[in-house]
Amino acid sequence: MSACDGFAQCQLWRQKLQQGRQALAERYRQHSEPRDYLSRHAALIDTLLTGIWHALELGARASLVAVGGYGRGQLFPASDIDLLVLLPDNHDDALDETLSRFVGILWDIGLEVGHSVRTHGECLTEARADITVETTLLENRLLAGDPGLHGTLIAALEKTREPLRFLEGKLLEQQQRHNKNLAGTSNLEPNIKESPGGLRDLHTILWLARAIGLGSSWQMLVERDVITPSEARMLRVSERELERLRIELHLQARRREDRLIFDLQQQTAQAIGYADASARRASEEMMQAYYKASRTVSQLSGVLLPNLRALIFCPLPRVVRELDERFYTVNDLLGIRRPDVFEEDPGAILDAFLHLQRHPELTGMAPRTLRALWRARRHINERFRRQLRNRERFVQIFRESGLTHTLRRMNLYGVLGKYLPAFGRIIGRMQHDLFHAYTVDMHILMVVRNLRRLAVPAFNHEYPLLSRLIGDFERPETLYIAALFHDIAKGRGGDHSLLGTVDAAEFCQTHGLPFEDRELVVWLVREHLTMSAVAQKQDIYDPATVVAFAEIAATPRRLTALYLLTVADIRGTSPKVWNSWKAKLLEDLYHATLRVLEHGGQVDRESVVDERKAQARTELRLRAIPDGAETRLWQTLDTVYFLRHEASTIAWHARVLGRSVDSAEPVVRARLAATRDGIEVLVYTHDAPELFARICAFFGRTHYSIADARVHTTTQGYALDTFHVFIPEHHEDDYRDMINFIEFELAAALLRGDALPPPRGGRLDRHLRHFPIQPQVSLQPDDSPRRYVLSIVAGDRPGLLARVTALLSAYRFSVHSAKIMTLGSRVEDAFLLRADGADDDKTLLALEGELIAALQL
Repeated sequence: MSACDGFAQCQLWRQKLQQGRQALAERYRQHSEPRDYLSRHAALIDTLLTGIWHALELGARASLVAVGGYGRGQLFPASDIDLLVLLPDNHDDALDETLSRFVGILWDIGLEVGHSVRTHGECLTEARADITVETTLLENRLLAGDPGLHGTLIAALEKTREPLRFLEGKLLEQQQRHNKNLAGTSNLEPNIKESPGGLRDLHTILWLARAIGLGSSWQMLVERDVITPSEARMLRVSERELERLRIELHLQARRREDRLIFDLQQQTAQAIGYADASARRASEEMMQAYYKASRTVSQLSGVLLPNLRALIFCPLPRVVRELDERFYTVNDLLGIRRPDVFEEDPGAILDAFLHLQRHPELTGMAPRTLRALWRARRHINERFRRQLRNRERFVQIFRESGLTHTLRRMNLYGVLGKYLPAFGRIIGRMQHDLFHAYTVDMHILMVVRNLRRLAVPAFNHEYPLLSRLIGDFERPETLYIAALFHDIAKGRGGDHSLLGTVDAAEFCQTHGLPFEDRELVVWLVREHLTMSAVAQKQDIYDPATVVAFAEIAATPRRLTALYLLTVADIRGTSPKVWNSWKAKLLEDLYHATLRVLEHGGQVDRESVVDERKAQARTELRLRAIPDGAETRLWQTLDTVYFLRHEASTIAWHARVLGRSVDSAEPVVRARLAATRDGIEVLVYTHDAPELFARICAFFGRTHYSIADARVHTTTQGYALDTFHVFIPEHHEDDYRDMINFIEFELAAALLRGDALPPPRGGRLDRHLRHFPIQPQVSLQPDDSPRRYVLSIVAGDRPGLLARVTALLSAYRFSVHSAKIMTLGSRVEDAFLLRADGADDDKTLLALEGELIAALQL
């Protein structure tokens, strides 16, 4: 039976709650004052609760206490109502029954209540055992009931509280919360409350201040000289921004939703007042405002928490060591001799970071050092940046160890963005390209970190070749500087690779880099996407492709630098983008291009073919395949085949097809790829229209994702096609079972010759749904007659490749080769086509139009 049955006022309470919340939302829309909304919402709930309490005639038989955020007098639209019902030690069963009815009524009228019912002794026991309970009880208000019972509990809690234990517990709790909310997917969909720099970090500062006895507001901390008026103002501004976002997010979601998920970002931004512009969506403007507020909270939290700890925990210095006339070490922290060190010489700010790099035993800066550095940031201005000594200090940072931690510290404390204004403009900038999982500034620092990690001996086992290359690279700081600038022009409305070269050139010029390094940095910024595009979109086993890329690279040093930066860049986009297959493509392209550069930029095609045949024969002999077994197959293959396949693949084809050159039925064989992150599939059958489309349709139906396809036709009219497919996610079968399945089912499907099925539908990725990609189709003539290069950029969706290949078959275009590149929810596919039918301008235009329409389905 409902707790409201037979209680006449229950409906009235429900209506009062609904009408009150509606009125508050309308008022908020007009005034947009977060604190006004939060306090008025708490007051509305206060009135309802006390009314119900008195209606049940609970009176002073117990105490009704608001705790947690509600106890603070702040209540967000969909937050839980945190309550403590404080019982006397000698309560009876009748009181328990009435309290159960009280809680039931709250749920019945639409309140989501988080409640506990405890005695005085139980509260003290739970608070000692669980710091979360102690924190909840720290902020409380008596709503109704016995004030004496409430007062006794509060006095006992304050008496038994151990400030140092509480502080250490909250700092550990915060670290665990930050680690939990630092996953890649959390960066673009942050939790306003729990993520680093969120509201919970602000609450933590005030909880600790209250526990120490310093006050419960920013103004009180100013009066106690814990924070400055300027810091208090920045905290209030950031707090207001975060509260505004959380209120609007709850109102838009109509539920408790603290994550700024993609589904709600745009409508939340528009409700707040942001509008779409030509270069940026409203959601991007809102998110950058969020990141700015969050970063300010993180910066000030990093300054204030050590200071609060120092107020209650001042151990005797264990080790004090002089560094120079301004700095010393104390308890593994960097200290300053005078609080005005940075005011007298602002360049000492950079010296502080250099000391941290040169003394890895230091774990950070002492509280006084942090506070002084924070206050002195205003001196990092144009005059500061023009001083030669400061420029030398900044470049030196890139030559020291510990670069990753140093740049992250500089970014956290607001130094990096002030020294490099261009970097400051991309802090918190989102990237809705569907494969970057980080904001631009976080991505840049991840790329620097990836490069630096390659140079650390402890991690040489991860990528041995890359570690050797960067270890032998002269002046590797040029790589780190290039990484810092490679995406620094994102969001300016043009080609960021070209725009970034201007910033990079100016930096290198003003900071005195040697001419050779200056040219290299600018070239790397301009070409940082080139090697990835060539490896993933072109046939890297075609000597013509390698020669063309070698002309771009020009020198082995440039090639090596671009290879290192490309790997670091891809690995810094998202944990899901990098894989062993891409690693192999880049490594093969690097080695092939290096050979071209070492031989004067030319390739002898006959020598390449002879070399690959010799390597393939060697591999066949190692597998006990008799001499000459490959001859019949190779006689049906032209030079292009041997140029477009590597030796191991040529050997595999010969081993499988040596006795099946004239097979009347389709031959399908599969093997685990050398990279072990996919399966290579060989299809050998009589060539026929729609063959490629049928194969793509099969893989689409079975949820295998095609990454690469090489299509070849023998002189006897057989199609010899090789596919690299990725295993479906969450696939639990043994790879041998998957290989058997592909070999049997695909061969059977080709033998039946079924009609092309309609492309399968499926659920559209929610990221793509809210940040759609305008499809791009380019169909351009190739060097050879009746050959065309088709490039497609679109949002990935089920059945996309099947639609494309079906249309190509309908227009009688056969696929000569294909590169299928999927980056998150974005696809960038390239096909080399041969026109078997009409290829006049009208036909090409019609095909482009139908392809665009198909990509929008």
